[in-house]
Amino acid sequence: MNIKVIKSSEDYTQAMARLSALMTLDPEAGSKEDNELELLALVIEDYERKIVPPAVPDPVDAILFRMDQMKLSRKELEQYIGSTSKVSEVLSRKRPLSLPMIRRLHQGLGIPADVLIGCEGNEMIALGNAPELDYSKLPLKEMLDRGCFGDFKGNAQRLKDYAEDLFLKFMHDLLPKQAEPAFLRAPLHQRGVRGADGNALLAWRLCVLKKARAMPVSREYKKGIVTTKWMKSLASLSVFEDGPRLAREQLGMAGISLVIEPHFKGTYLDGAAMLDDGRPIVALTLRHDRLDNFWFVLMHELAHVAKHLGEANPVFTDDLESPGEQDREEREADDMAQEALIPHMAWGKSVARTSHLAKDVIALAEKLSIHPAIVAGRVRHEAKNYRILAKLLGHGLVGRHFV
Repeated sequence: MNIKVIKSSEDYTQAMARLSALMTLDPEAGSKEDNELELLALVIEDYERKIVPPAVPDPVDAILFRMDQMKLSRKELEQYIGSTSKVSEVLSRKRPLSLPMIRRLHQGLGIPADVLIGCEGNEMIALGNAPELDYSKLPLKEMLDRGCFGDFKGNAQRLKDYAEDLFLKFMHDLLPKQAEPAFLRAPLHQRGVRGADGNALLAWRLCVLKKARAMPVSREYKKGIVTTKWMKSLASLSVFEDGPRLAREQLGMAGISLVIEPHFKGTYLDGAAMLDDGRPIVALTLRHDRLDNFWFVLMHELAHVAKHLGEANPVFTDDLESPGEQDREEREADDMAQEALIPHMAWGKSVARTSHLAKDVIALAEKLSIHPAIVAGRVRHEAKNYRILAKLLGHGLVGRHFV
């Protein structure tokens, strides 16, 4: 008896020929040939297990089997799958199981989760746990329109039915599984008292992250590079027609990503500063497509990068129009942004501060080498008069650089 481990197709062919010959002999139990037959069968089985993938149980077959075992009617499946039509579509393989269906079938009928999940190896969720959030309340239609869900097709109800599947797939593509709960629960510093929709805010952050990952920066960010002096140099780009685009290039050279992502309904966002594995991301919504708004929000978020952003404080989101008390970090960000754009001393001596005249605004802007829109925005803000100097604000001159 000379049995060896099978390592090649030639070895396998020889082993099968020998197995066939031994089976033809029909050896007596306990004989030398019988022992050889038994050992050879084990060696062949081990080789076949390595080269032939195991059959994946079909989820629908598993459901039908459990229905037969438990004498369940299709009507009794509705509590796990949904309406009569959904049950019919699932059992006829016209509708895939959604994660909520899988969770209910697993918990209610005891069907193994890996069988229900099928061959896709979906490891995005722990089926025994309650969902992290109510996925149906996410801005699903807006996310679909922005390409977050790939080539998904279906009406609003189908989108809602598969909300958990779609959102977790989108999130899983951006974050490693172990980081997902941390991202969901990351400490969030939010300026504004208008009650931003937390689900929409989460979706927006993920969209920002996706865009940032698609635009690699030219070098690694080094803490301390963003100072008031550096921000003043950046603000000097505002005098150029393509200043916003030049600013993004300058930020990239400093290891900072500048992302333009429109806000979702219910978020009232102007901008945010985020940290992605040590790299700062400044995100702007341009909900007000004006030069004065762009440069102030940009400087405000950069101030957060310089002073506040870190592992303990990875996200700052800002609605800069919201009234109410500001915390220390927001006051510091405002002060640094204002100093970088219009230094305190220059502002105190400026005629434009009290005259509100366009010629005085332009004169101060030329003296500081910045765009007049920045000065006009400051005058309007401090005077609380948003009817003046509107022609100097640069309406519609930002978004076109980021199409």
